[in-house]
Amino acid sequence: MNKELLKLYLVMGSSNCGSGEPLPVLESALKGGITLFQFREKGNGARSGQGKIKLAHEMMSRCRSYGVPFIVNDDVELALTLEADGVHIGQDDGSIIETRKRFAGKVLGVSVHNVQEAHDAMKFGADYLGVGPMYFTNTKSDLHEVKGPDVIKDIRAAGITLPIVGIGGIDKERAGIVVESGADGVAVISAISQAQCPTAAARELLYEVEKILHITKK
Repeated sequence: MNKELLKLYLVMGSSNCGSGEPLPVLESALKGGITLFQFREKGNGARSGQGKIKLAHEMMSRCRSYGVPFIVNDDVELALTLEADGVHIGQDDGSIIETRKRFAGKVLGVSVHNVQEAHDAMKFGADYLGVGPMYFTNTKSDLHEVKGPDVIKDIRAAGITLPIVGIGGIDKERAGIVVESGADGVAVISAISQAQCPTAAARELLYEVEKILHITKK
């Protein structure tokens, strides 16, 4: 997987948007320069059944018009039905090995919280790691212990070279710190979805990420 895609990764569904209408928010974020998008339709107000499938199709179409890959959170069957660009799974969402087999040739992201989980994900075929939570966040009800950016340093020190995106409570003030720790980018939800102007919020986040990446490449 091209690690450049992880610079600014928006994770979002209906429940993350104040209006409950994610399409305009996604369109605005795409204009702002997000590099990857994950469809995560969970929580209060989330759509299900055909409504969820229809929304996913619409959001995937919007992403593809901007050349941004479309990833589905957890729902392997939906990702296969949509012919999505990839799927992202957590530690409790089934076998990495089996998911890898079903998604041959597609992107597989795995959430990890420590060095051992990162080792296992790399061994079993993950294309990138979502590491977190970096900071406290109200967005997820199943929040793991907050380890902070140091866990990314530990994973890098252990010799794990897979692309990494940090997630959890990241805003424009914290984005650079996460990238400095060894991440290739940041994944955000509310920093963009709850922003007054998602386009401006995305541009500001991307600027902070690229600023640090440029320094570390020198």
